Amino acid sequence: IFYGDGTFAWPIPGYTKISSPFGKRTAPTSGASTYHKGVDIPAPEGTNLIAVCDGEITFTGFLGGGGYTITLTNSDGLKISYCHVSPNYIVSKGDIISQGQILGQVGPKYVYNVAGNKYSDSSGKPTNGATTGCHLHLGFRLNNIYLNPLDYLQ
Repeated sequence: IFYGDGTFAWPIPGYTKISSPFGKRTAPTSGASTYHKGVDIPAPEGTNLIAVCDGEITFTGFLGGGGYTITLTNSDGLKISYCHVSPNYIVSKGDIISQGQILGQVGPKYVYNVAGNKYSDSSGKPTNGATTGCHLHLGFRLNNIYLNPLDYLQ
């Protein structure tokens, strides 16, 4: 496993602001955790998301507070979750991915007709998981332990 040695690519070229870092925080919306298990990178809906490393797509679907999610697992077993993405998936479970390959796009704030979606904003519109706006939530997990993605990324 590589820590901060530049082996992993940045997931959204051109968008480097972190709106919510890894670790303890005040929950930004109902249903969001006070311990943030990733980093949030704001970007406009439709912005391309790239693979931070080589790996296999091991999940695509709606994942509660993460909203529409893509999970990429590398050969070391590191699971990288891209949350609040567009539901118009361009990758599928089982796809073998190369670093830098486009995986999908930043998703919309609002999503409709999602079975079991309990998340909404103050106006009652259903949101793409626990979110206040368009962004990528990037999570890193190894052996079911959440890690700070910034320890890995370029």
